[in-house]
Amino acid sequence: MDPTPDAARSAPLIRIEDVTKAFGATGARSMALDGVTLDIGAGEIVGIAGRSGAGKSTLLRIINLLETPDRGRILVAGRDLALLPRAGLRAARRDIGMIFQGYHLLQNLSVADNVALPLRLHGLLNAPRLAQRVRDCLDLVGIADKAAAWPAQLSGGQKQRVAIARALASQPRILLCDEPTSALDAETTHALLDTLRDVNATLGVTIVIVSHELPALALLCRRIAVIEDGVVAEELDLAATSAPPRTALGRELAFYRSEAAALFDRGAQHA
Repeated sequence: MDPTPDAARSAPLIRIEDVTKAFGATGARSMALDGVTLDIGAGEIVGIAGRSGAGKSTLLRIINLLETPDRGRILVAGRDLALLPRAGLRAARRDIGMIFQGYHLLQNLSVADNVALPLRLHGLLNAPRLAQRVRDCLDLVGIADKAAAWPAQLSGGQKQRVAIARALASQPRILLCDEPTSALDAETTHALLDTLRDVNATLGVTIVIVSHELPALALLCRRIAVIEDGVVAEELDLAATSAPPRTALGRELAFYRSEAAALFDRGAQHA
């Protein structure tokens, strides 16, 4: 069962405190995030929703310091990532897997070698254990039979599964997902959401997912932060039946949650 928002806030795995980020030259800077505060509890699946340019992808990338905030703090498991020495930050990032919209697979490596790449870079396992870990990750996402294939031979959904397997190879506690269902058809999107749900349930991995596809967020997540103009305009608990959503996006998300079965065939039984 998903942790309640109150439980998440009492002992967050991820704490984003008053984070501000602007881009551009002095005098012409554009504010991407403006004082964002958000807590995410261990084991949660939390969505970040927003229109294009709202700052949601910037917020996701700040969690593992791929973007550095101008102000504020990012704490993961109680550690301020910005204060860690370089070696400490590298170790902390092994605890935070990330999958991208464009997959970021290396075309000259097989599926198995793409998944093994972070393990080899960090020298974490000997050869037999590394090979077993790769097999386990590919089996978890349902493409163990594609281990010897090349990325060019895969469908979009299969490529994203390889990206998930690679992100899980170092056994992270957190998985950050940036538009993972973009350009996938409805059936493939539903299958990918099932995979992420299974990863969360089987491994206890905390998932933070950014998407402009509101039906996908509504089906996968119980709690969603709505970002507007660089601020958290609303935090939704889609399982709650108390106050109605305040924002237009929030109302859309609530609608999609209620209509999940119609939108994703068998999706409602997993919501």
